[in-house]
Amino acid sequence: MYEREFSRRLSELRLQKGVSARDMSLSLGQNSGYINHIENRQALPSMAVFFNICEYFNLTPEQFFNMNCQQPSLITEITEDLNHLTPEQLHCLAVIVHGIAAK
Repeated sequence: MYEREFSRRLSELRLQKGVSARDMSLSLGQNSGYINHIENRQALPSMAVFFNICEYFNLTPEQFFNMNCQQPSLITEITEDLNHLTPEQLHCLAVIVHGIAAK
């Protein structure tokens, strides 16, 4: 069961990033079929490679496993940008986000 969820999430994130399984495998320093094996539930990564996968997507392990979050890397990017806003800008943005989320 966990293998299915893990492989589905990996595939989802990879497709969002717009990279092939082969290119991702090679970027991680693995053989060209490595990610395909994981996505086809033929293997699971070691913990070290899992952390490399999270780093590849610019995600924390928690974000990787949060299946309710459809665009975790975008949320990370936005969160980093929020740190550069003034308190007034943050308040205005919060009002906008709350209004959108309420719809």
